[in-house]
Amino acid sequence: MQGIAIDRLAKRFGGTTVLRGISLEVAAGEFLALVGPSGCGKSTLLRSIAGIEHADSGTIRIGGQDVTGLRPSQRDVAMVFQSYALYPHLTVEENIAVPLAMRRLSAMQRLPLIGGWMPGPATARDSITHDVRQAANALGLGNLLSRRPGQLSGGQRQRVALARAIVRRPAAFLMDEPLSNLDASLRVQTRREIVAIHRAAGVATVYVTHDQSEALTMADRVAVMQAGEILQVAPPAEIYADPQDLRVATFIGSPRINTLPAEADAEGVLRVAGQAVGLRVAGSGAMTLAIRPEDLQPAGTGIPARMETVEFLGESLLVHLRHATTGTPLVLRLAPEDRETLPPQGELSLRFPVDRALVFGADGKRAAVRSMAPEAVLVG
Repeated sequence: MQGIAIDRLAKRFGGTTVLRGISLEVAAGEFLALVGPSGCGKSTLLRSIAGIEHADSGTIRIGGQDVTGLRPSQRDVAMVFQSYALYPHLTVEENIAVPLAMRRLSAMQRLPLIGGWMPGPATARDSITHDVRQAANALGLGNLLSRRPGQLSGGQRQRVALARAIVRRPAAFLMDEPLSNLDASLRVQTRREIVAIHRAAGVATVYVTHDQSEALTMADRVAVMQAGEILQVAPPAEIYADPQDLRVATFIGSPRINTLPAEADAEGVLRVAGQAVGLRVAGSGAMTLAIRPEDLQPAGTGIPARMETVEFLGESLLVHLRHATTGTPLVLRLAPEDRETLPPQGELSLRFPVDRALVFGADGKRAAVRSMAPEAVLVG
């Protein structure tokens, strides 16, 4: 079975370009998270795959079939929305059964009174009931089938929406921020359920979210999108440790990655506020040095900084500082027991492993590091 293939997809609303020639492939059985800030075009891309929006140019293939000009009902995809989109007057069982009834019963057979007298509906209805209860049991809804959406919690309603999607056994799942309306504990529980559903179904899944923790914990690959473009597509560990664009580096990671304005001389020696940092890069001129908060450590010599506040998060401490010369804000993540290593006067120096540092050119693209200091500390 083939997955989803998007080739040079473009979409405009009036004079605003929302999708800028998107090309993306999702393999059969792959879970791809599409992550980016609000307004970047990720929901428009998902709706274009579903056929709810029609692209101005480009092609979409699902399961090897070109579906660019097909209606949503002809694309064999199941979509889960942020708002659940349940019918309030139907029971849980009836809500889950809707897509099966639309496919397996004729318009006459679906009529409440007349349908029961039509030839052939009994067998079809029995198969629908069997499939609905199987999907409901898989999501812990077996004892809620007679309830209506108004009698359910937010987490239960979202599970009903998921059951309605999986009962169809579609060629692809499309999910548009399905956990946004749930509280924190329910989000953690439901995202495990979604991953389990995806693995059991074995079909391509595109999951849209602005929450990077969802993207990193759930997906096989993460596609980072901004301003209508896909900036990078990679496995979660790679997207975090090896971003190829400064916008990816600053979007992925909480707290945000530290960035320091830097300058490379004619020989590529990188300096921050005139201080060499142990790196030689390809190119010269204005650069950006980026360091994850967990890669900074207090040291005897190194980056001069002033402490401002310390946040206790239980499993870690976040120390907020500013570069003593440039005033650039910095964040240092420490284990709680390391609080004793912080100086009482609020002035300290920082070091970092040079092999963990990221350097970006003036265009925001990753700059190649040609050599680094023998010792993994900042060179003063």
